[in-house]
Amino acid sequence: MKSSRLAAASLALACLLVSAESALAAEQGLPGASMSLWWALPFAGLLLSIATGPLLYPHVWEHHYGKITAGWAALVVAPLALFFGFDAAVGAVLHTLLLEYMSFIILLFALFTISGGILVAGNIQGTPLANAGLLLIGALLASVVGTTGASMIMIRPVIRANDNRPFNAHVVVFFIFLVSNIGGSLTPLGDPPLFVGFLRGVDFFWTTANLWRETLFVGGLVLAAFLAVDWFFHSRELGRPKIKDPTPHSKVRIRGLANIVLLAGVIGAILLSASWKPGVAFTIQGVAVELQNLVRDAIIIVLAVVSLAVTRKEYRAANGFSWGPILEVAKLFAGIFICIVPVIAILRAGLDGAFAPLVALVTGPGGAPNDLAYFWLTGALSSFLDNAPTYLVFFELAGGDPQALMTTLGGTLIAISAGAVFMGANTYIGNAPNFMVYAIARERGVRMPGFFGYMLWSGAVLIPTFLIAGFVFFG
Repeated sequence: MKSSRLAAASLALACLLVSAESALAAEQGLPGASMSLWWALPFAGLLLSIATGPLLYPHVWEHHYGKITAGWAALVVAPLALFFGFDAAVGAVLHTLLLEYMSFIILLFALFTISGGILVAGNIQGTPLANAGLLLIGALLASVVGTTGASMIMIRPVIRANDNRPFNAHVVVFFIFLVSNIGGSLTPLGDPPLFVGFLRGVDFFWTTANLWRETLFVGGLVLAAFLAVDWFFHSRELGRPKIKDPTPHSKVRIRGLANIVLLAGVIGAILLSASWKPGVAFTIQGVAVELQNLVRDAIIIVLAVVSLAVTRKEYRAANGFSWGPILEVAKLFAGIFICIVPVIAILRAGLDGAFAPLVALVTGPGGAPNDLAYFWLTGALSSFLDNAPTYLVFFELAGGDPQALMTTLGGTLIAISAGAVFMGANTYIGNAPNFMVYAIARERGVRMPGFFGYMLWSGAVLIPTFLIAGFVFFG
């Protein structure tokens, strides 16, 4: 009874907050030009909940994050149906769920499942050069299996290599910088925002061809900074008493090699959907779902199931594999994709919509986009909010036309992509793998810095790097 009264009060409040002119809905789509900023509140509220929940009220969040997410989504769907009609509301929500969310979460599920079956066994000594090599391998791997997959494959070997060193937290911090974020910038498989761009029409290899310079520059500077820092700590350790190595050195072996073939199959399925256009579509409640996308998603699901069947259980157990992280991502992103529906409608209105000041902020003299502003604004929000919806917001803000953004506005799309992927490393909550790596490292006994301690590291290493990169590429 109490929950029903709360839901009714929430709905009434949402109705009062919406401007009266919003009732003039267009017959097709949502009238973004007439929608006020109040429609963005559920989206902002959900992202704020995601950012603060695991840190400020972890026990409540752990048990009720699904309900909290559903509550914010309801505050979008119910007012949409009330003001614009049931058909318009259902059509808008189904459009984003069927055409974007389902493919998005299916890919993440497959990468998570398949990479979880690849075990890097054995151990090496964590010298500065060896650590740099491990970070480089992880960063390269990130664009193939995703930042989440690469992080889960590589974090335990990195921790084992350094578990006899008194100063080892910085190794994990730089691991988050390079493997969990920067390394995933070269393909749509690498980081969720780039796959969102792919679903919006950006060519699969566009980021590879256009973002490699920025990635090489930023990744090279950060890796050089790591070598300097690790040499410093390694030299300090030479005069200290030796710590008994809890995981003695042994030959490095890769188990679960069949999963590498399955990962290649995932890439093949995505390339197939990008090149094969049979012109066949199935309509679900007015939403046209193209055949090539259905085939792609079906193949990817089958490959994930095959991975579960052919991978030995002890390999997944050694990786600490569980379904909890992907279930959390699935629930949270369902809410995000629903809550962002009215935000996208307003952004599409451009200077005629409620986000006109934001449009003006990223627009230079003569109406040309300000790429440096796009880089820093996308990056600043990606530091504290999830970088996939942040990418989508600025993608739409730049016009939302993939053909224009890949050609005449290519510099703007590069700035948005680089800001979203690179600056997700600025905080623990900027990208999903960050907090997962933090939790694993603490569980393994690494004395990781807290939230603000980590930001001191990112402020000292990443922000100067991004300032230089912004001046070189977007200034």
